Amino acid sequence: MAEDTTHHALGDRAASQLANVTKTPPQYGAITPRWLVRLLDWKPLEAGRLRVNRVVDEKPIDVACGAKDEKALPETYVEYQEKPREYTLSAISAVLNVHTRVSDLYSNPYDQVQEQLRLTIENVKERQESELINNGDYGLLKNVPASQRIQSRKGAPTPDDLDELLSKVWKEPSFFLAHPRAIAAFGRECTRRGVPPPTATLFGSPFLTWRGVPLIPSDKLQIDDTSKPKGPGGKTSMLLLRVGEKRQGVIGLFQPGLPGEQTPGLSVRFMGISSKALASYLISLYCSAAVLVDDAIAALEDVEVGQYHEYK
Repeated sequence: MAEDTTHHALGDRAASQLANVTKTPPQYGAITPRWLVRLLDWKPLEAGRLRVNRVVDEKPIDVACGAKDEKALPETYVEYQEKPREYTLSAISAVLNVHTRVSDLYSNPYDQVQEQLRLTIENVKERQESELINNGDYGLLKNVPASQRIQSRKGAPTPDDLDELLSKVWKEPSFFLAHPRAIAAFGRECTRRGVPPPTATLFGSPFLTWRGVPLIPSDKLQIDDTSKPKGPGGKTSMLLLRVGEKRQGVIGLFQPGLPGEQTPGLSVRFMGISSKALASYLISLYCSAAVLVDDAIAALEDVEVGQYHEYK
């Protein structure tokens, strides 16, 4: 006798058509904490341009010490570079289009325009951190002087390598910056040597440290020149920075007072509605970065992230 499969009660699928459903805003997996943007000191520019005036270090400054006679004191002056570098702000822009029918009919419980703007702004800010690191003009990797670049000794990042970086940026180092997989590789090397690095808490999150300096993760430091490596291995770079204008370090640059300013350097402006009923919004972010003196930054290059060990 066949089993009677007739339903005599309201099922979940049918009932859900009448039920209120708890919803979330759109979740965007590409959003990262963007620690670099948080940790940089940001300097507003008056006209989108910064001139970094430097002293000519090769010219000695003569001084007298412990003079007990009436000899003439040395005459000297401080020589400035004749052609200082100028930094200009770079624009990161996007135009968001939302059909008015969509915003009129489908904005409950979440405003469609606001959610679209939020997600687009997050995308622009992600690109900002990438440009701060990789831009061919002002990116940090591009602006590490040759004298501040070192090669990893054995491929994988070791405590010796990070000590060498600290010897390059020894005046008030602020933080290391590295891909999360490079930090994991460093952790493995420390474990192998029996010197697990301690952690420190910043912004409510734990970070590995070395010699008291935190290792800040950023996936914008590419592995094998790509942001999405396919294999377990690959090579990347690690940075050590001193930040802040008072410390003659690395600083971020932005334009204050923009029309429609949402956050420093970022503006949102309504561009109007087209004949096709598309409402357009212009999102613009103006930023750059400057290395004020050479010893404010150093790079460890050719860092292998795929080396593992077996522990007995």
